[in-house]
Amino acid sequence: MDQQIIHSNLPGTATTETQDVSLDYSLSGYDYILPEELIAQNPVFPRDSSRLLVVNSSTETAPVHHVFRDLPDLLRPGDLLIVNDTKVIPARLYGSKSTGAMVEVLLLEERKYNCWLALVKPGKRFKIGSRIFFTSKDSLQNPSTLTATVLETDPATGGRLLDFDVPDGKPLIEVLEQFGEIPLPPYITSSTAADEQYQTVYAQQPGAIAAPTAGLHFTPELLDKLGDRGINQAFITLHVGVGTFRPVEIEDVTNHQMHQEWISVPPTTVEQIRATKAAGGRIIAVGTTVVRALEGAAQSGDLQSFCGQTDLFIYPGYQWRVVDGLITNFHLPRSSLLMLVSALIGRERLLNIYQQAIAGKYRFYSFGDAMLILPGL
Repeated sequence: MDQQIIHSNLPGTATTETQDVSLDYSLSGYDYILPEELIAQNPVFPRDSSRLLVVNSSTETAPVHHVFRDLPDLLRPGDLLIVNDTKVIPARLYGSKSTGAMVEVLLLEERKYNCWLALVKPGKRFKIGSRIFFTSKDSLQNPSTLTATVLETDPATGGRLLDFDVPDGKPLIEVLEQFGEIPLPPYITSSTAADEQYQTVYAQQPGAIAAPTAGLHFTPELLDKLGDRGINQAFITLHVGVGTFRPVEIEDVTNHQMHQEWISVPPTTVEQIRATKAAGGRIIAVGTTVVRALEGAAQSGDLQSFCGQTDLFIYPGYQWRVVDGLITNFHLPRSSLLMLVSALIGRERLLNIYQQAIAGKYRFYSFGDAMLILPGL
């Protein structure tokens, strides 16, 4: 699917005489300073006790403070939540070279059967043909081994394409529990969270290397309460990869090239969305990955079921096709995710809201608090 970049103004992104329009398309326009102590190192318990900042996308009214478990009262019967059912895999592996030197591998995506694009540290030393040896984590009771050979380099990511020799010819993903661990983002440096706390309660499809974090706030009980109120859920799959967290590195953001990520928008979800809109309901995306999947599947002008790659890049001026509202965490400065949310409510306003969240001691990033952006009346 070709990258789509569209520059039409929307009600939520209209500019004023005092706003520097060029900053919407400049990397420096997405900067803010976050005190280190507001970077959440652990999730709250229970999950739905996180804070929720509620914003109306089409008015300049002040955000309202809630708790995430208030969500059923903030949405309307007939609204439809779209969630990402991807599951984080144990994508970080530790191995060694034939010399005994230690190696760290972060799997990014499977390119073909048991051939994975990966970041390797120290990467510069790994030329084509180099081999990496892995031993199972429980090597005393289950002394399994795994090897990988470097097939080629990947200039776009600086990674390596690794061909894994898996015991018994199994898919690598089936044995990762023996060799790998769940990778947490680099800004989480002192977490005591269990692996299951970095998975959504509805995670089903293994393949992500990072969690769709807006979904971490849901509990089974909250989902049941939403359903009882007539707020249903539908699923897409986007295996979160390097495209989601790769930093934007050029000042003119319109020239940023998103890395492709694999998405699946099934026919049943398309049917639910069409029925919801026909009945006057609203489509609320749970997370920026859901936005990319739905909008990526609608680039022909009409939402269609889709299974494949998308490199859709959304920033202010984007012409929305499917999504009405959004649940999202607070994102890193200069990130494509911050630009996506700016496309919904405007860059300057979003940064002002972030300053209010910082003043209010909201917790940021993956294990942090959330925002609910509601569509205008």
